[in-house]
Amino acid sequence: MFPGLRQVGIARGRDEILIDEPGVLGDGGNSGFQAINLAAQCGAAKLILVGFDMRLDLGVHWHGKHGRGLNNPTERNLAKWRGIIDGSAQRLAQLGVAVINASAVSALEAFPKMSLTEALQC
Repeated sequence: MFPGLRQVGIARGRDEILIDEPGVLGDGGNSGFQAINLAAQCGAAKLILVGFDMRLDLGVHWHGKHGRGLNNPTERNLAKWRGIIDGSAQRLAQLGVAVINASAVSALEAFPKMSLTEALQC
């Protein structure tokens, strides 16, 4: 139905950057981590994180709370996700992936922080 479309899988419970099996991503508990993993698998040399606030004090999501049937993050979730994403910094560096955090506000600490304009000029 969709020629060229390729499905990726999530290795549930594996909270690490996976590259050995194309199309199988580490879980990390959230789609942001999974997007980072996918970019690393596809050979990205530089990632610019935007919208990785990983905090609740300014609201649950930029778009408001998810509707019925979908979960919203809790502080416990966010603490876990921050640890997983920050904890992936060394692995990403080993893979040659430079990561810049250009999120306006962010609780992540492992990646250089700069404005989006600065990050795009690097």
